[in-house]
Amino acid sequence: MKDKILMIEDERAIADTVVYALEREGFEAIWCGTGAKGLETLQTEEPVLIILDIGLPDYNGLELCKEIRKDSEVPIIFLSARNEEMDRILGLELGGDDYVTKPFSPRELVARVRSVLRRHRRNNQSTPPPDDKELRVVGPFEDDLEQLRIRYHGKLLDLSRYEYRLLSLLLARPGKVFSRDSILMQAWEDPGMTTDRTVDAHIKSIRKKMKQVDPDKDPIRTVRGVGYAFEPAQ
Repeated sequence: MKDKILMIEDERAIADTVVYALEREGFEAIWCGTGAKGLETLQTEEPVLIILDIGLPDYNGLELCKEIRKDSEVPIIFLSARNEEMDRILGLELGGDDYVTKPFSPRELVARVRSVLRRHRRNNQSTPPPDDKELRVVGPFEDDLEQLRIRYHGKLLDLSRYEYRLLSLLLARPGKVFSRDSILMQAWEDPGMTTDRTVDAHIKSIRKKMKQVDPDKDPIRTVRGVGYAFEPAQ
């Protein structure tokens, strides 16, 4: 059975070129011209990867990614006519796995599809360390390692997948200072695709969500010029 790739792109000429390139490489390509049709197709098909245009007529692709991420961890490669760094960072923070700027080479895009699929499958095959327990309790935090959820003072934090990975990493080693590079290497699937600013943005978002539970405490300590640590005294 061929791997299905779902392409959500409103420009037919681009879609036809990419579909042809994918099918030449042995994939089954499904094209949708709108975000609504893409969501509908995602429910009926089982794509192994989505190629998602940011500039759709009925959806902002970034918002569509957030919608997809509510129920699915299928890898997503963004397509965009913009090459702004913040767009790239935001796309990856929202759960994208890669970001390709138009115009692009169809052969390069297919190569990126294969690379993302290899990385995704390798990560899914990995097993947790033998000393991992299903629930890690650290002070007011409860880290559910099976469901990938963290509660703070008994309240569930609404974390993105990278926010969860980052906070879980800090909780695993109370007091240890993690450099930004170390955080990227351990919490991100492809650290080379992002920057130190991404770590800072995620820390800021995590802190905001914790402040909603306990406005008087900040359990994450900033070590200037180095990185971050979970402060067990908090």
